[in-house]
Amino acid sequence: MKFKGLAARLVLTMVAVATTAGSAMAADWVVGANIGNVPWEFQDASGKFVGFEIDLVNEVAKRAGKTVQIENIPFNGLFPAVQSGRIQIAVSSITITPKRLESLAFAQPYYDSDQSLSVLKTAKIDKLEDLSGKTVGVDTASTGDIYATENTAKLKIAKISRYEGLAPAMLDLAAGRIDGYISDIPAVEYYIKDKPQYKIAARIPTNERYSFMFAKNFAEAAKINDILTTLKKEGFVAATHKKWFGSTPPDSSSSVKVMDVPKL
Repeated sequence: MKFKGLAARLVLTMVAVATTAGSAMAADWVVGANIGNVPWEFQDASGKFVGFEIDLVNEVAKRAGKTVQIENIPFNGLFPAVQSGRIQIAVSSITITPKRLESLAFAQPYYDSDQSLSVLKTAKIDKLEDLSGKTVGVDTASTGDIYATENTAKLKIAKISRYEGLAPAMLDLAAGRIDGYISDIPAVEYYIKDKPQYKIAARIPTNERYSFMFAKNFAEAAKINDILTTLKKEGFVAATHKKWFGSTPPDSSSSVKVMDVPKL
């Protein structure tokens, strides 16, 4: 009887696992996100995925009548994951660039941003030119990575250290393993608001805009764009911006203004 009871429990466990896997596979949209990219997509104290883009993609899916499964993928892995069809949509404050538009597609932008150089307040670094001979941290394959790489000679950067998210980079900055960190300014501002040991030494104007990224042949692209238009007109995107960043976006920003789908 003991063996039978154990066997029964094993069978039930296998059924539960299969059911869970089946429900995950049944999601209409698998959305890749670099979890830990605060406040865009991260885990709260209960382990739930939350953030600006999590709210946005969930609302878009709801309006489209679709189910969503969020999959945690390092930033650099989002691009091949979309292209291979492993995921349908990627989010993670992904900048729309001409290079990316050669092989991928984006919905209309919903956030305007720049890059930033963050350092410790005790560091004698007050501008980009102070990076001479220093080690700089960036997120792998990000706009910050591209900027630091292109300007290594100009700024005389000694070394670039690459990370898969803001938190480990900021921890290394605190420990002195890097001298500065170049990344999206809104994410850094959110992270350091209660951490007085850090400061933003320089804002790097890049005129970046973020949006959902997907394969060029994604059948739901037009539907997603139409829903984003509706959400902007209703004020949902602006309200979500206020919720996560603490400020109301200007009327001229892509969080409010309806814009065209990016094209080469």
